[in-house]
Amino acid sequence: KQWYQRRVAITAGDDEEIPEEKILKRKKIGKNPHVNTSFLPDKDREALELQEIENLKKEWLEKQTEIKNQKVELTFNYWDGSGHRHKVLVTKGNTIEQFLTKALEELTSQYPDVRCASVDMLMFIKADLIIPHHLTFYQFEQMKARGEKGPVFRFVHHKDEENKAPDLLKDDLQYGKVTLRSWYERNKHMFPANQWKAFDPEVNWEKYTLEQTFKR
Repeated sequence: KQWYQRRVAITAGDDEEIPEEKILKRKKIGKNPHVNTSFLPDKDREALELQEIENLKKEWLEKQTEIKNQKVELTFNYWDGSGHRHKVLVTKGNTIEQFLTKALEELTSQYPDVRCASVDMLMFIKADLIIPHHLTFYQFEQMKARGEKGPVFRFVHHKDEENKAPDLLKDDLQYGKVTLRSWYERNKHMFPANQWKAFDPEVNWEKYTLEQTFKR
């Protein structure tokens, strides 16, 4: 430091040393506005970018919560060899198990064979697929789940129907079946139970044609 002070003093033509505080006090050099410095670290810019990411994440989560809370009037057939039509109200965020709990409450008073049944003893069949209990309607919609015959669910708004809330949805595809697992075990060698397959999200049914489906 002393060498630097002495050198500066000599350059100035004065043998007296320049005080240290004058040497260290330099004019701050700003960025050249005509040079692209976007690739350089910038704490303020990075903080703004992180805040924007957090805002987008929060907005996305709020939107997903709104979707999960959408109400669906779900029509299904209780299947004991023939179909008996019923309706229950669910949300997209409900699991299949929660739907079956409501279905069981609807069925218990009308069908003696389900009065002693639990939810675990029920099966839900949609698009000839045996639907697992733990998944939600929201998850099926997000994964765009399909069976051999097309989409598993397609939720749309009720149109031109009296006494229906404008934001109430329905599934406009073929009605699903709710049946006892014991009935399925007794009749799985017969139609239609012999057509039912366990749902597998890894299977891409879009690659199958109708001709290939009948050959399988």
